[in-house]
Amino acid sequence: MFAVKSLCAVAVLASSVAAQAKFQYGTPNPNMAGVVGRNSNGPTNPKTPQENTPINQTSMARLVSVNSVDDWCIYGPPENGQTIANVEGEVVAYCTKPRNNARVIPDGTVTAAHFVKTPLYVQLMALGDFTKIGFAPGDQGGELDPHGATNMGNPVGGNVTSNVSGKDVFYEEWMNFVSVDQACIRICIAGTDVAPTPLECQHTLDEMGCNWVMPGNYADNSFDTCDGDAAYPPGLFPQPDGSTSTFQQYFSSVYTAPGGDVQTFINASPDQQTPSAAYSLPSTSQCTTASSIANGIKSLVSGSSSSAMML
Repeated sequence: MFAVKSLCAVAVLASSVAAQAKFQYGTPNPNMAGVVGRNSNGPTNPKTPQENTPINQTSMARLVSVNSVDDWCIYGPPENGQTIANVEGEVVAYCTKPRNNARVIPDGTVTAAHFVKTPLYVQLMALGDFTKIGFAPGDQGGELDPHGATNMGNPVGGNVTSNVSGKDVFYEEWMNFVSVDQACIRICIAGTDVAPTPLECQHTLDEMGCNWVMPGNYADNSFDTCDGDAAYPPGLFPQPDGSTSTFQQYFSSVYTAPGGDVQTFINASPDQQTPSAAYSLPSTSQCTTASSIANGIKSLVSGSSSSAMML
């Protein structure tokens, strides 16, 4: 399970998990509202995605790109040993290549990576030892998204891009789950009336973890790129009678606004059953494998005294 700042218990408004099923999501539209990003780009970020930027393991840049099995970024702690749930608004970008003025993920950190492109989103699933980029040992992690408690994003000023359309595009809806040994990120690149981007990149299921929210291949010691079917939006469970049951994660939390106003948030019910997995595992095809991913950077330590270096 992934830790969050609020006091949480998990509940559900859904039934048991079904077998493999293909999601009939309609015709993808990369130009519909909610696809292209409108959030402001943080002041520590480059204005556009850039490759071959200086390696700076103290960078505060928060621009993440997900382009391929060996060219992607995730969010991680700005200082060594921090627990993600405590710094969701301050996390920074870590990338597999020197790009975006971000920190770099050293060789030997990632033990598996699986990249999938679907008509509605791109998704990257990775395993590794993320203590090598500052994660606290044993950290069960957290969920980052463009919203957050103040709707300014977790992290504030964070943005994501992908070039799978043939050009770099800032996207509006995305979600990134990270922990000490697992990471996954989904960027919604198109939407439909049946599956708009806020639904396919649902951001309110932060306790459920990668395998539940972003079903896919999480095998260790392997690297591949695949085309795939889009998954059912997280938390949707079609029923035998044709209806759809919707999962809601139960939580009760208190948020104190900067002005001192106290707000209590409660949803769902604490006495309902949680399904063990997503509704179905989407199929993949046209997979190609690689032996590993590497950048030639072996021993940089996040938070070190040296501020920058070049390849």
